[in-house]
Amino acid sequence: MVEFIDVTDQDAIFSEADWDALLVVSADVTACPIEEVAMLASHGAQVDKRVGKSPTLLFAPGLAGGRLIIAPVAPLGDYDDVRAFANAARAGIAIARDAGAKRPLLWVDKPASLGDEYAKADMVAALATAQELWQPLEAREAGAALDSIEAIGVMNGADAGMLNAIEAGRTLARDLCGTEPERMGAPAFADYCLNAFKDSGLSLQVVEDRDILERDYPLLSAVARASFAVARHQPRVVKLEYRGEGDIQHNYFFAGKGVVYDTGGADLKVGGAMAGMSRDKGGAAAVAGLMKTLSLLKPKGIRVVAELGLVRNSIGSEAFVTDEIITAHSGVRVRIGNTDAEGRLVLADLLSHLRLKAQGSAAPELFSVATLTGHVVRAYGSYSAVVANAVAEQQALPKRLQASAERYGEGLELSRLRKEDFAKVRDVSGASELLSSNNAPSSVTARGHQYPAAFLLKASGLAQHGVKDAQPMAYSHLDIAGSATEGDPLYGKPTAAPLLGLFAYMTE
Repeated sequence: MVEFIDVTDQDAIFSEADWDALLVVSADVTACPIEEVAMLASHGAQVDKRVGKSPTLLFAPGLAGGRLIIAPVAPLGDYDDVRAFANAARAGIAIARDAGAKRPLLWVDKPASLGDEYAKADMVAALATAQELWQPLEAREAGAALDSIEAIGVMNGADAGMLNAIEAGRTLARDLCGTEPERMGAPAFADYCLNAFKDSGLSLQVVEDRDILERDYPLLSAVARASFAVARHQPRVVKLEYRGEGDIQHNYFFAGKGVVYDTGGADLKVGGAMAGMSRDKGGAAAVAGLMKTLSLLKPKGIRVVAELGLVRNSIGSEAFVTDEIITAHSGVRVRIGNTDAEGRLVLADLLSHLRLKAQGSAAPELFSVATLTGHVVRAYGSYSAVVANAVAEQQALPKRLQASAERYGEGLELSRLRKEDFAKVRDVSGASELLSSNNAPSSVTARGHQYPAAFLLKASGLAQHGVKDAQPMAYSHLDIAGSATEGDPLYGKPTAAPLLGLFAYMTE
């Protein structure tokens, strides 16, 4: 993980002792308040018209390392956002790395005239450099990681302490999400968490006993049934809790989907659709990363409880099948509509446990975070989506969460539940109370990413805690199937979304 270091002395720009390049991210580098940078940019543009228009490296005697990297922010239009600074910073840090820099300085020129939506541009740019520099855990462990940047000096307002804590969480999330299914099976995922949270101050428990799992997490255990025979594939539930100092004014509860590999089960994925399914644990990974960041920054007045459901949806003689009826932890009888719609089964049991923990707590808010449906990718591309219950909608929670996320460059789309979504999960046979899903791909199912939230409300028992209940509970389902990775949909770099948005929402 790259280290961020606060640099408050502007003279560091002119010293080659500690820093070996200067990276300037700016919408207009010729107006940079560092006079030498503005002058070099102006002179450079006379001989290279790319200067100020595309990322460039200039020979800069007298500046750190004799290297000036100018990463211009593209002209901002009506539909641009703070990610313009992230894109510029990523391009710039890639040049610094490829040029051989080890300890560059980062200066983000953030004009106040850009307004509140760009207020976090310095943090966003710095975090974007870390996203660019992250390398897969498998490569690092094999000694095949590329030689890269060791530390970045941050200037002009960014907080290195906060950056390092956030990046520690995001690194953990990327490692958990992006690592292949044998290296990061359910037991290995749990062990990785145990190591990551050692001496963190968080309470941590791993549930692995089959009898306890089948008793307390029956839907999750059905998904994992064919994996119990292989020790390295057996399921786990990881329980984490953070309690800040002072009076607890807000309680947050997170269920993270951690399907470490998804074959589709008896409804087997075919036609190449299984590739990339080791990334189906992005929800649990992001929640684990969020807890890591909280453990380092220790915000006061909040309590955060998380349960991560870690399973492998295997195919075999013990696999659960469509048409089975299974009684959930909540007591609701669920008919399986499609074994490839396994993530909602895992989440339902986790949410049922969290519902019980939330009872009697101050201002409870519950969330599920999951790479759940192909439909959300069809609907919103690379953006996360939030589908909230009536209690959360009444509190304007989705809009507030969206605003927090987008300040940090995490796009979040607002969906909503409709009456018809609940009709889709009714078992017309009358033999059970709920149908988990239809038997077609979500990507070709009308309201394919919205109606799973209706199932989760019913199957977890949260539907009983509506607006008119004595203790209403706000619940938001975050589908991150399109945002958990970037670029290549199968093997692109994990993003750790929606860690940043959730952290900002809870703490700002």
